[in-house]
Amino acid sequence: MKIMSVKTGLLTVVTVLVFFACKHEIPFPAGTTVVTEVPNPGTSGRTCSPDSVYFANEIQPMINASCAMAGCHDAVTHEEGLNLTTYTGILKIVSPRNAGGSKLYKEIIRTDKDRMPPPPMPAMSTDQLAKIQKWINQGAVNNVCDKCDTTDFKYSTAIKPLLATKCVGCHNSASLGGGVDLASYATVKTSALSGKLLGSVKWTAGISAMPKGGVKMPDCEITQIQKWINAGTPNN
Repeated sequence: MKIMSVKTGLLTVVTVLVFFACKHEIPFPAGTTVVTEVPNPGTSGRTCSPDSVYFANEIQPMINASCAMAGCHDAVTHEEGLNLTTYTGILKIVSPRNAGGSKLYKEIIRTDKDRMPPPPMPAMSTDQLAKIQKWINQGAVNNVCDKCDTTDFKYSTAIKPLLATKCVGCHNSASLGGGVDLASYATVKTSALSGKLLGSVKWTAGISAMPKGGVKMPDCEITQIQKWINAGTPNN
């Protein structure tokens, strides 16, 4: 019995050592928050670092708007077997710390007719490409931070960047999702004054919820939009 007890004890120690060895096989940057599910951005309690790119705040919304819309790489269609509405799905075409070797990055930087998103949809902007490249090279981690500030609800510094990240990929002159264009101040103002913009992000009954196939915008961002509308939708 004593021999059996010793063997059992050794097995337990080995198991624990193997567990911790596996747990640390893939190192992440110091200070990185790694989560298994994407929380609602704005709820992590962590301040954003200007040196980092955050998956839940920036990458997933960009992918949702440009790649994971209905008919492409959403959960229903999953063209070519790719569902890009989740971190797990996106990671299938990403090589952490190697943007140049990642299928995702190679497809979105193409300039021919086979680029993603495909024409006539607009190509991702230089800024968006740079953020995806940086996120991958930083380790492609599933991170999130709090960057929303409800005291800032100017069109130029809050509303326009927010819509560009989460909405314009599907709602532009070349791809009028639901007949809505959110690529310019004039068209955003029209949508705002009609009540559809706020209703869609608040997921109001009877209005198509946005973002499509994604998580609801955090309350902070909805508050920014509501404050801007209440202020008269200024082009400031």
